[in-house]
Amino acid sequence: MRRKLAGDAPASASAGGCSVPSEADLAQLSTAISAGEDLGPFVRRAFACGRPEPLLSSLRAVARDRESEIEELCRAHFHDFIRAVDDLRSLLADAEVLKGSLSASHSALLSSSAPLLASLESFLAARALAGNLSSALASSHRCVRLLALAARANDHLQAGNHSLYLALRAVDAIDLNLASGPEPLPLPALRRMLLSLVPAVRVHAEREISREFADWMVSIRAASRHLGQVAIGRSAAARQRQEELRSKHRPLEESITLDDDGAGDLDDFAAATATSDGSDGAAAASFDLTQLYRAMHIHQTLALGERFKKYYLENRKLQLTSDFDVIAATPFLESHQVFFAQIAGFFIVEDRVFRTGGGLTSRVDVDALWEAAVGKMISVLEDNFSRMQTANHLLLITDYAALLAATMRRYSYPVGMLLDVLAKHRDKYHDLLLADCRRQVAEALAADKFDQMLMRKEYEYSMNVLAFGIQSSDITPAFPYVAPFSCTVPDICRIVRSFIEDSVSFMAHGGGGDTYAAVKKYLGRILSEVVNASIQKLVDSGSGLSVSQAMQVAANMSIMERACEFFTRHAAQLCGVPLRAVERGRRDFPLRKSRDAAEALLLRLLCSKVDEFMRQSDGVNWIADDPPAGGNEYANEVTIYLETLTSTAQQILPLPVLRRVLVAVLKHISERIIALFLNDSVKRFSGSAVIGIDTDLKMFESFAENMSSLFLDSHQDSAASEMKSALMEPRQLVNLLMNNSPENFLNPVIREKSYNKLDYKKVAIISEKFRDTSESYFSTFGTRGARQNPKKKSLDTLIKRLREAS
Repeated sequence: MRRKLAGDAPASASAGGCSVPSEADLAQLSTAISAGEDLGPFVRRAFACGRPEPLLSSLRAVARDRESEIEELCRAHFHDFIRAVDDLRSLLADAEVLKGSLSASHSALLSSSAPLLASLESFLAARALAGNLSSALASSHRCVRLLALAARANDHLQAGNHSLYLALRAVDAIDLNLASGPEPLPLPALRRMLLSLVPAVRVHAEREISREFADWMVSIRAASRHLGQVAIGRSAAARQRQEELRSKHRPLEESITLDDDGAGDLDDFAAATATSDGSDGAAAASFDLTQLYRAMHIHQTLALGERFKKYYLENRKLQLTSDFDVIAATPFLESHQVFFAQIAGFFIVEDRVFRTGGGLTSRVDVDALWEAAVGKMISVLEDNFSRMQTANHLLLITDYAALLAATMRRYSYPVGMLLDVLAKHRDKYHDLLLADCRRQVAEALAADKFDQMLMRKEYEYSMNVLAFGIQSSDITPAFPYVAPFSCTVPDICRIVRSFIEDSVSFMAHGGGGDTYAAVKKYLGRILSEVVNASIQKLVDSGSGLSVSQAMQVAANMSIMERACEFFTRHAAQLCGVPLRAVERGRRDFPLRKSRDAAEALLLRLLCSKVDEFMRQSDGVNWIADDPPAGGNEYANEVTIYLETLTSTAQQILPLPVLRRVLVAVLKHISERIIALFLNDSVKRFSGSAVIGIDTDLKMFESFAENMSSLFLDSHQDSAASEMKSALMEPRQLVNLLMNNSPENFLNPVIREKSYNKLDYKKVAIISEKFRDTSESYFSTFGTRGARQNPKKKSLDTLIKRLREAS
């Protein structure tokens, strides 16, 4: 607050004008002085007003007050000042006494040290003489040592390149001695000789070691191919051992559960495989790098280590580039193994150099070389794969490239991009493989006469039946054995099995991803696109197949259904997938379309044969007075044909297939019988004709009854009802025509119970033809009399009602 008032004083003075300082101003000035504040504003205001006298008066008053305070302070401490002055005088006296004592001691010391100084001068003279002698001896020893080093260097040079490093060490010792000595050599001639010796030896060492390194570069390139071949060969052997171990342990994998013992066995298997792979990789890398390391150490000794590293890397790059050219002169199919082996050997050497070369190469340098090699291999593979049209050639190259990848992975080289290229072309490989299989399947189908296959020896049974799991019983049959299939079935099984094995080989070694899932996918393709399509093409074209041949084709398809289960299990076993995981779900039959087409062809041929017999129905007397004895001739021939056919079909066709075929044939016969009544050529028919058709139906029904008993013995309970319903429509029609009250058809309850298969329009047309029969005919069904026949009246009522309904 005081500072604020003092600062505001000029403002108030300028505002109110200059006036004589009041008492308040003087009090304010006194307060500021006591507080030690700035008095500038007061001084400026006093001089600005031109009246400094009041200010000076105030300041003098303040000064007088301060002097009074000082005087009071001095009077209060007067005795203390007096005592301090007395102490100071006493101290000065003591100092004079001490000064005299020091001067006396100095004089005594000078007088006693004179003999010692004389002895010191004698000692210094003797020491100088000893120093000169020591210097002469040291120079002599130095010269002797330098000459010994020179002699040792000369001996190492004469010993050969393996002693160059020792010669350089001796030369470096000479150079260090000359450079770091306390003084130059006393012999100038010796110094000049040694100074000329050092660079000459270094130049000679560099020249000799460079020549040796060049020889090593040539030899290591020649050895790399063999080294790569050995390493890849051991990878192939390791893979073979692993597959053998997997096949050996497959029963264990199938029977294993989640218990600890089984898990331990699988762990031991994996550990044994890994150990085997590791030992093979270590053995494959046994080669000598002594010359390289000697060259590196010599250059490091010559302070040329960095230059040698660059020189080594540049030369290895040139070697790698020249290795890429091994495929230029010969086709890739012939030179791919040499190409891959050369690259493998090159990088096995580089891996050893990186791990043991003491920094000669870095991870970045090796990775750059590997990336260049991978890029070249990818380019070569892409180019050659795009032009290949043979699956075996593609598999051969893919397999060797996969072995290369497995070998390089052991040395920690990334091979993902290389495997991706192999996996990228798996579709093309399988397309080529499918094309080969398609040709083989077509040839097998074309060569087959579709007769039952005869096997005379047990090895033939094992090779054609047991090998594909298509046997109907575990009991070995007696020989000669007539199989229920033709030679097409084992031929196709062999083709598909070979396809599975080739697919597994490609996928397991170079296809990438889930092997079983991919193999299962391509298995589906060969079954659907090749086998199914080829058989369906054969069936659709007909190719002049007879009924027996068509029956054999249908029988083959039922056997192929069992073979498809074997294909799935075989693929799972080769991929190492437990069979219990494969058998968990039901799978659709992949050859369903061709199976249905084969059955349709068989049915079509059977129906055609039945139609041939039924064309004889044109000779049926539809207006005969007496029914034919034993039925119409066509029915007897059809029945005999079906019985003969069935006896043969039971031996080769599965009962479900035979049932479906017979039911369809009976339905066709049913339709043909109805068509006989509806035929425009039949204008009218008599009751005797109806009785003849009834007899025909009884023969067909008897045949169906006999067949039903066969299926009932095979636990196919629905067969009897299917057989019976197949002939239901003509049976109901004949029953209606033979009924004395045909108008009962109009009763919904009776119609639903006895005539539910009949169509209104068909009944109307057939009844019209039956109505045209002579009056006398109807009397044969009832009592003769003068009144109208009741059946004719009922039939007329039925016809009339049916006309009204339509």
